[in-house]
Amino acid sequence: QVQVVESGGGLVQPGGSLRLSCVASETDFNTYSIDWYRQAPGRQRELVATITTVSDTFYGDSVKGRFTISRDNAKRTAFLQMNSLKPEDTALYYCHVRRGIGDTYWGQGTQVTVSS
Repeated sequence: QVQVVESGGGLVQPGGSLRLSCVASETDFNTYSIDWYRQAPGRQRELVATITTVSDTFYGDSVKGRFTISRDNAKRTAFLQMNSLKPEDTALYYCHVRRGIGDTYWGQGTQVTVSS
């Protein structure tokens, strides 16, 4: 069982920045792809960004050009740098660590609130 812990959320004004972190307990962290998802109240969970084992990246249309996903395998950590934040970015952000069918783990989430 892989433990996944997110951190870095908080309250920020529109236009501000936050950096989320996702730490996993798995020592073979480099063999996992990492996704960041978010879910706002009353809405479906949305894929925000993905980074593969070879550091290829994918971004949802709503965050392209503003968010950057990265990873540090030595620290078993993935990051989501969020710039130019908007009120509509307000959500609970989840880290998803996956390697294959049945080998997938979620964190508890970290709250991001963008408000003046």
